[in-house]
Amino acid sequence: MVRLDEEAGGLVTLRFQQPYDDADEGAYLAALEALAVRSAPYVLLTVFGGGPGLSRAGERAQALWFKRSRGAMERNCRACAIVRPSAGEEMAAVFRRLWSFPIIATPDEEEARLFLARLMAPTAMRTGS
Repeated sequence: MVRLDEEAGGLVTLRFQQPYDDADEGAYLAALEALAVRSAPYVLLTVFGGGPGLSRAGERAQALWFKRSRGAMERNCRACAIVRPSAGEEMAAVFRRLWSFPIIATPDEEEARLFLARLMAPTAMRTGS
């Protein structure tokens, strides 16, 4: 199951969790594209259940998305919290090489939400801040 939801205060949540389905990879890639075209500032919470990985074609599409969307993500995403069972500092470091905004990787969704809440203050969410 893949879902992209917007919550109060500019929190966007991307979930890729059970129950898994054959259409999940396409839905995940479509959700990434939706993030890239957002024009308002937001913070991103990603929650991955640790299920099956992407196909080879899906991994390539994701890598191309990272490259193509870097500017848009830098402009509009104020912070990112990655939640997955094996997440930790090593994973966060990989994503910090892609983007300059604050990033945390943790297995704990509550910890991720607290991290993002600190960055969702009105002054942090203004365009261009």
